[in-house]
Amino acid sequence: MPAKKTAKTPPEPIVVDAGDYTLDRAPLGAHVSIAGGSWEAAARVREISATGNQIFTKQANRWIERDIDDVEKSRYAAAMRDTLVRWTCAHDSYLINLASPDVSLRARSIESFRAELRRCHALGLNALVSHPGNFMDDRASGLARNAEAIGIALAAEPGPTRLLMELTAGQGTVLGSTFEEMAALLDGIPTAVRDRVGVCLDTAHVWAAGYDIVSDYDGAMTRFDDVIGFARLGCLHLNDSKAKLASHLDRHELIAEGTIGEGTFRRIMTDPRLSSIPKILETPKGDAPAETDGRMLRLLRSYARG
Repeated sequence: MPAKKTAKTPPEPIVVDAGDYTLDRAPLGAHVSIAGGSWEAAARVREISATGNQIFTKQANRWIERDIDDVEKSRYAAAMRDTLVRWTCAHDSYLINLASPDVSLRARSIESFRAELRRCHALGLNALVSHPGNFMDDRASGLARNAEAIGIALAAEPGPTRLLMELTAGQGTVLGSTFEEMAALLDGIPTAVRDRVGVCLDTAHVWAAGYDIVSDYDGAMTRFDDVIGFARLGCLHLNDSKAKLASHLDRHELIAEGTIGEGTFRRIMTDPRLSSIPKILETPKGDAPAETDGRMLRLLRSYARG
């Protein structure tokens, strides 16, 4: 008789050297995949000793929506309890354009945005990061449409997740690339829901938008505080850039390997004004995501020592 086959023991998770997580005064981590189910994010954040993380709650480049049922909600919560993570956000779909002048696209975007909020609430996520839309026709009209749509969605979908509007690089007709325009967008959101909205600052985006966080870091950060305010800052996306200052190109690069360079990230990791702000990597992952993210986190944690 043929030998009886025995089940293989699943391999132990690979844990990479991501530095000393006890140095994380605020949650620090990376965007990780939920391939296989949202609960699979837990194994991926354990690999890199992350104390914070970001996910997509659905495929970001498709309109198809999905709901979070009680089984997934419980499974995700149980899996994440077995990690170091103490803060999690999601990033919404790249297809959503709440500023669009096209009535059908804007309506579809609002419905998709509402579904994003529902999934975040169901999973108990701390924040949903969202790009302002593309105005396409007139900038002021697009800004007003964007603010109105945010108000509609938040009013329709109450819950614990905070919305964080992300500063952009300013390519094409995208809104929100200047501190003044982001402040205007926030101020345009109905007062009944405005306190549920904050800002996400992406280093690669603000650099490409024209804020010189290399040669004038203090000036740029002071300007942010004067116009928007650190009280509204809910998350930092830490990305170096392949693009030049004021290029308006959104091109992420590994930390200390792009046009922003090491010095700015050292400043960020030791800036007392940012010490409590969650920080998330969105840098390229290459063929070995955990190893690459681990190397980036190890670098950032070494900067935190001062």
